[in-house]
This record gives sequence, structure tokens and C-alpha cells, in this order.
Amino acid sequence: MKLILICAAFILSATPALAAQCGGDFGSFLDTFRREAAAQGVPARALATLDGLTSDPKVISLDRRQGVFRQSFEQFATHRIAERLAKGRRMMQTHAATLRRVEQQFGVPGSIVIAIWGLETDFGVDIGKSPVIRSLATLAHDCRRSAMFQGELMAALQIMARGDLSPAEMRGAWAGELGQAQFLPSNYIKFAVDFDGNGRRDLIHSVPDTLGSIANLLKSFGWARGGGYRQGSANFAVLAAWNKSTVYQQTIAAFAERLDGE
Repeated sequence: MKLILICAAFILSATPALAAQCGGDFGSFLDTFRREAAAQGVPARALATLDGLTSDPKVISLDRRQGVFRQSFEQFATHRIAERLAKGRRMMQTHAATLRRVEQQFGVPGSIVIAIWGLETDFGVDIGKSPVIRSLATLAHDCRRSAMFQGELMAALQIMARGDLSPAEMRGAWAGELGQAQFLPSNYIKFAVDFDGNGRRDLIHSVPDTLGSIANLLKSFGWARGGGYRQGSANFAVLAAWNKSTVYQQTIAAFAERLDGE
């Protein structure tokens, strides 16, 4: 399931401000962006992913008609939790050792991490197949949120530059979210962790990296070890760092409560 551009979309990229002019000729826009990226140290092998790109009108169309969070909590949450609850409980058991390490290191309970994983991609089943670089370049060229997506495009290039993902692995949701936790590239850069110890922060293939990275993001925004997560608690408020929709925050908490047997 793709919960597009709500998930941590308001967290600004750590990259410097970019100045490529939105709108106009797409090729000229990419030429300017490429020069800026090279000046910021992005290597040629990552810049090569910009070669031959064309704008994707489907991405613009999808960006203009997002409406899933206009639903009530009952409309949004009931079937999503019911469809994932049994599998979520199995995932709690299958990954119990990893979840214990996650909670020990980051203070975030396994039920919250598993709930988010399940809601984002059905536990890694549906991570998306869209070419992320093309999607981000399209949105960066579009003037609606050009600055934000120029930052995300730069971050995507940096993910490849530091060796976390190859160009072939840069596929995800239509708006550029990557991996089993659907991180925007800027959040991938800032919060992804190598939790399986193989030297890569791989949120495409690695469940431990995915679970650890979810918890790292929440910890970074103030998750309190041992605190509750029901609505009104400080930890519930931290869920806004994951998704600014109250309905989605409520759904995470409700799913985690079911996984905890409450």
C-alpha cells in the first residue's frame, strides 16, 4: 500500500538549497540540476542515472489527486488492520530477536515497528516498481513543490553514491519513496541504519535494516522508551514525524494495540 508523500514528507532535506529553474524545458532543467549535483560532489556513476530521462505525466496526475486521508478512522483503519493482523502477529514471532534488539537500542516497541511496516508495504510485499529517479526528476521539475523534490532527487543520487543501493534498485512508489518502509530519499539518508551489519543501509532487501530504520526515525523525533503510544501521549505525538495525518497515526496505534493484545 502506498501512502504517498504524507509519510515524513514535511521533513526537509539536509541538502543545500538548489536553484534549478522549475518548469520550462525538462532537458535544460536536468542539465542545470546535473551541474549543481556535480558541484556538490555527486559522482559520475550516480549522475549517469539522469541520462535520457523524460518527464512522467502519470506522476503529475497522481500528485494532483491524493485523497486517501479524507476518510474517517473507521473507513481507513478497519479493513487495513483486519487484513494484516494475523500476518503481523506472525512477523512479531518471526522477527522477535531483531525486535528485541531494536527496542533495546532505540526504545521503540516491536508492535509499533511491525504496525508501520505492515501498513506501508504489507511487510515488504508491495514496495513499488516505479523508477524513482524519473519520478523525482518529474516532481522536481514541476513547480508545485520543486524545492522539496530537488532536495529529494539530490538525496536519491547520494544514496547511490554512498553505495547503499544500485541504480537498478532505485525503484519504489510513484513519488519516490523507497523500500519496505517507504522512506523518502532524504529520510533514507538521515535515518536508515545498517542493522544487519553487512555494511549497507538496504531498505529494499533487509528486514533488520528496515525495522531498525523505522525505530531510528521515531527515536530521532523524541520517542520515549517505556512510554505509552495511545492518542494524547507524547509518543503518539511523535508518530506525526512518520505521518502527519491523524487518521494514519491513529491506525498505527490501533494496529500496535491489537498486536500487543490490548
